Amino acid sequence: METIDHVRLNEDGSKLIILDQTQLPNRMEYLEISEAEELYEAIQKLRVRGAPCIGIFAGFAMYVLAQRLDQSTYESFKKEFHEKAAYLNASRPTAVNLSWALRRMEGVVTAQAGRAPAEILPLLRAEAQAILEEDIAMCKAISEHGLGLLKEGDCVLTHCNAGPIATSRYGTAIGPLILGAERGMHLKAFSDETRPLLQGARLTSWELDRAGVDVTLICDNMASMVMKNGWVQFCFVGCDRVAANGDTANKIGTSGVAILAKHYGIPFYVLGPTSTIDMSCPTGDDIKIELRQPDEIKEMWYREPMAPGTVKCFNPAFDVTDHSLISGIITEKGICRAPYEQSLKKLFE
Repeated sequence: METIDHVRLNEDGSKLIILDQTQLPNRMEYLEISEAEELYEAIQKLRVRGAPCIGIFAGFAMYVLAQRLDQSTYESFKKEFHEKAAYLNASRPTAVNLSWALRRMEGVVTAQAGRAPAEILPLLRAEAQAILEEDIAMCKAISEHGLGLLKEGDCVLTHCNAGPIATSRYGTAIGPLILGAERGMHLKAFSDETRPLLQGARLTSWELDRAGVDVTLICDNMASMVMKNGWVQFCFVGCDRVAANGDTANKIGTSGVAILAKHYGIPFYVLGPTSTIDMSCPTGDDIKIELRQPDEIKEMWYREPMAPGTVKCFNPAFDVTDHSLISGIITEKGICRAPYEQSLKKLFE
């Protein structure tokens, strides 16, 4: 599959160019942005989305912003850099990769105490590039581990989007399918449409189709039927934050898929890089869940509102899948299995 440069610097490195995911699948449009408000809006409005992709974006965004800060002294530069990082970090609270990448960029500045800001800028650019290159390698490794579970003709059901544009190159949850297709394997996929923002319909189906994978789009409430019919051998999903006990936050509806998979005896795997694992977060109860605007449910995809204007909406962006429902967590370092308190901890030893 042709590689898509979904996050990159412009020619002189002063601006960030992103693929606007809100325009897919009908249009591939790129935005060139550099102001703090534009960068914040790109995350908040899901123009750039997917936990690893947000981390990549955050790294380059801080390099772009750093060029615009007060460079008269190290202290003034560090103060403004911290303020911009805190501002971006507030754009979305659930995906741990955002704060993880921002901390890495801040760590570069802190480690260069007393140096001229102009000398720090190249180091920030190198760190952002390192975050991208590390993610490419991690996604390839995750895809290899996931593909090792599959055999010719298997069908995987996935929810939301954890492909190349949400991560890098192969992706995480659908990476094994794309890698398998690249190697000539015939695998199948069911893609949940993923209400209310339709990431499965607009993005996952588009990516799998481009990669030559036999993909069938279904509404979220059809997953039970295709599982019951014996058409699904595995469920693969991505993750926005994994707690120390294995509880996993992912796009709303994921926990329902896991419950169905448990009922029908279908292995349910979470795929993501170790950067998405938050060992400082004990359980899923400690994960802050982002609440989004009601118009995403009532109005976004319709010519006219599909519910009365006076009706309240509850619109959480994520839910938490209990670790007891997860067959394994596939990282770049291998497959972790229960008890997750032990297997996840070993990843960081």
